[in-house]
Amino acid sequence: MTFASSVRLFQTLVMSFHSAIVIETGEEERVRTLINKGINELQMAVFEWSVAQGLTRSAGNVQNRWASEYAPPGSQKPQALEETTDPVDALKHIETLQFQAIYWLKDLGPHLQDETVRRQLREVIQQFAHNRSALVITGHSLTLPPEIAQDVVYFDLKLPEPDELYKAVTEVVRSLKGRISIEVKPEEINGLVQAMRGMTLQQARKVIAFAALEDGKLTREDVKRVLQRKVQVLHEEGLLDYIPPEMNPSQLGGFDGLKQWLKRARVGFSAQAKAFNLPAPRGILIVGIQGCGKSLAAKTIAREWQMPLLKLDAGKLYDKFIGESEKNFRRAVTLAETMSPAILWIDEIEKSMGQSTSDADGGLSRRLFGYFLTWLQEKSEDVFVVATANDLSRIPPELLRKGRFDEIFFVDLPDETERAAILQIHLMRRKQDPKRFELAALVQATDGFSGAEIEQVIIVALYCAIHENRPVDTELIIAAVRATVPLSISRREDLHTLRLMAQERFVGVK
Repeated sequence: MTFASSVRLFQTLVMSFHSAIVIETGEEERVRTLINKGINELQMAVFEWSVAQGLTRSAGNVQNRWASEYAPPGSQKPQALEETTDPVDALKHIETLQFQAIYWLKDLGPHLQDETVRRQLREVIQQFAHNRSALVITGHSLTLPPEIAQDVVYFDLKLPEPDELYKAVTEVVRSLKGRISIEVKPEEINGLVQAMRGMTLQQARKVIAFAALEDGKLTREDVKRVLQRKVQVLHEEGLLDYIPPEMNPSQLGGFDGLKQWLKRARVGFSAQAKAFNLPAPRGILIVGIQGCGKSLAAKTIAREWQMPLLKLDAGKLYDKFIGESEKNFRRAVTLAETMSPAILWIDEIEKSMGQSTSDADGGLSRRLFGYFLTWLQEKSEDVFVVATANDLSRIPPELLRKGRFDEIFFVDLPDETERAAILQIHLMRRKQDPKRFELAALVQATDGFSGAEIEQVIIVALYCAIHENRPVDTELIIAAVRATVPLSISRREDLHTLRLMAQERFVGVK
């Protein structure tokens, strides 16, 4: 939804007697813009309240006839009405006003623990349901009491669209003119805008200004600086880890069947597919034994398709407060949609949305699973989901039925050809020439080893070589292999059961 569409929706809600509108966001600048643009045609007054400033008449839009009459001449900041910093006093004052207006209440959520505030808020909401005034309640994360939640409508103010980000970039460039060298062409600004998708306006402005001032010029190369900062920003927010294509060096040995399928699926994002009204690919589920490359496959898909990779860490979703975990998940998928086209990687999906063996989580896993299924089925943005799983017994059967994912792949232990490819990849990654080693002997020795286990024996052999002050060779790697007990032995029964379950249900990656 574009920002202009958001403004129209906001106007419609106000005109249709929605007396309380809740916006979960920390971007107060965009809320102010939304309200000011929304009232431009409605010709309504705007008041703002915070516990620090109290209730003030907002100057609003320049075309707004309700200019602040409370502010003294020459003042840049409206003067607060007396005795309105307390939320109950502010709500009582709002209740006495007789004209149509928008009342923006900032960070009211924590005050709703007070039963007097809750009661007074309900009375204002009920009164406004008849006179077309509206309360706009904002905050970064709002948990409303049930008696209030039923009387409000939630407004989804998504992160800035490209047109908003483009305007923010051009404003920063204009403000820095004369202090920096502008070496970016107007059409190249689109690259910077794309790199900033998923950021707030404030974050975008800061990142661009820093990139330009760091070396005194703004160039195409600053896209890399923006991406680096974006990785930090998303990591700090905690819900998603972000890996841009430029920072994703992953290589995948074997998996030829999966690679062929991905080549065909890639055309689903093309203009030709859209011209035929074909839906974009939804995603794949990869199941298999640990260490066989499921996670690496997710990274490789993002690199091959040149899309950003967003990893959803299930552990970061869970919150001790009721309803917060679901909100975290909604925020995560909304962020992924904002950054589309993108790859959303849900690692070990059975741990966050699997079948719980007890009611210890109060049904949270099932609720998250239900929301995920609905979103997966109805999402309209180009977000390709790569879900990985180790334990099939904990995956709800609804997730395995045909049509949920475009395909379900089973990853078995690597065969001889794949082990040869994996050995070469990890030797070259550690600056070792594969031609110096007896590759056939290493392939034979690592029979039953996963890709992760093969990588580890090479690392162990290199540590031994450094310790003994000698070059690493075939003999040293084989010694590391013999000292390792692979999962194919330590968990032989689990692997056998997994193979039997997957044999007739899933597609092999080879």
